[in-house]
Amino acid sequence: MTDVTVLAFSLVAFIGIATPGPTVLLALTNGSRFGMRRACFGMVGAVLSDFVLIGAVALGLGALLAASEFWFAVVKWIGVAYLAFLGVVLLRSRGTLDVSLRTGGEDGAGSAWSLLLKSFLVAVTNPKGYLFFSAFLPQFINPAAPQSQQYLILALVFAGVDFLVMFGYAALGSQAVRMLRTSRALWLDRICGGALLALAGSLAFYRRAGS
Repeated sequence: MTDVTVLAFSLVAFIGIATPGPTVLLALTNGSRFGMRRACFGMVGAVLSDFVLIGAVALGLGALLAASEFWFAVVKWIGVAYLAFLGVVLLRSRGTLDVSLRTGGEDGAGSAWSLLLKSFLVAVTNPKGYLFFSAFLPQFINPAAPQSQQYLILALVFAGVDFLVMFGYAALGSQAVRMLRTSRALWLDRICGGALLALAGSLAFYRRAGS
């Protein structure tokens, strides 16, 4: 795998990740609700999911979802339900400046484990991620060379780009909430909650190619 291939992959990955999706919306929300330190745990969850998705594609799971209507539907509807749940939670929140959210204990919704698990589950229950990687990664793989090492390199690069983009979104959310009054900050939760519900709806209508 040449440096040019890795650079091209990084650029395409950045464009794909920077386009607002569930994990970057969660990074934005976590940054505004809980601050940068705790938002980093959500980023770690998303990065872990990158390795799971790319590893699954390398083992053939992406091809299985592309071929099996049943398993595609199972993963899809789990993802739809979870995204919808997170969207409703944000729509019902009391605002990003709620003191209880910023000072909640480790057992609350803003605990490190909770934030990590949310971002991880959002990614691994989205079948579009598996299909995306199944179509995207082989373009940068040299079939004549050992593939496991190449997939590992691409996973590390993608995870690094993913973390940097999410860090930027979380920083944006953290700064935005400081400039907004409580009543206006409440609408940041509402907008992100509505966006997650819209993504859940789009995923519900998503179909496999050829189905």
